[in-house]
Amino acid sequence: MKSSSNSRFDVYEAITNQIITAIEGGAGEVQLPWHRKGSAIYRPLNIASGKAYRGVNTVALWAAADARQYAQGIWGTYRQWQDREAQVRKGEKSSLVIFYKELDSGEAAPVHDDESGERRFVARASRVFNIAQVDGYSLPEQDDDEDRIDPCEAAEDFVSATDAKITVGGDSAFYRPSNDTITMPDRHRFVGTETSSATEGWYSTLLHELTHWSGASHRMDRAFGKRFGDNAYAMEEMVAELGAAFLCGDLGITAEPRPDHAAYIDHWLRILKEDRKAIFTAASAANKAAEYLASLGNRERREAA
Repeated sequence: MKSSSNSRFDVYEAITNQIITAIEGGAGEVQLPWHRKGSAIYRPLNIASGKAYRGVNTVALWAAADARQYAQGIWGTYRQWQDREAQVRKGEKSSLVIFYKELDSGEAAPVHDDESGERRFVARASRVFNIAQVDGYSLPEQDDDEDRIDPCEAAEDFVSATDAKITVGGDSAFYRPSNDTITMPDRHRFVGTETSSATEGWYSTLLHELTHWSGASHRMDRAFGKRFGDNAYAMEEMVAELGAAFLCGDLGITAEPRPDHAAYIDHWLRILKEDRKAIFTAASAANKAAEYLASLGNRERREAA
């Protein structure tokens, strides 16, 4: 991606480049940074708030963690680590996240308007460090006998709460808008890989299709128009994959790369390189889809109370 023509720091370009670098820096092949190997891809957490990062920040920190082989997804600013009596080691390189600051009516700056057009925000970058980059802080010891929830059971409950119509059979996974159904391959076709089990592959694929399902016109009405043109289909695939990754992180499932990624990856990289805000659009749409799907379960629990 070309640099900005002026010297002003461009947070969109910087974070997009951070993600592109991680994707292109795969071990001998182009790979997606949110497909973590060997461990669950829990959403990255902020050390101060204890809350998960959202949207593009999730992707950016997964990318940074994957590129640098960080085992834990706990992050904080220099000051936030100091507040916990921890010290970022000298020479450690920070990672970028973005936040939006609301502007007063009189302030002038490149802004992002909310959907109502009444509030104006400006994008700001924040630099954070992973727990692996600090001294003086240790995670609380875990009780090995603690029941931390069966992620398969949690995923089953999550999917059931959506009331999506799902059929199983054949050798393909897809969402069909014409009859609003999801089709999954036969379970025995999921045999596992070097990086994930057959069960993990099943649920991450199902969550991918469920993210597509969320975008139907009578649900979220998600569409990518003239801005992406012929790349709109690849954008929707990126949203579905990010949505599945976000949900896998929330449910404690290791994501399984889909076998058709090779057909999309070049499109994804081209979109990212040509449009510095494309990953922000995709991550935002994926985050909204994940939250929408989660809300269906929350609704069911409220109705049962």
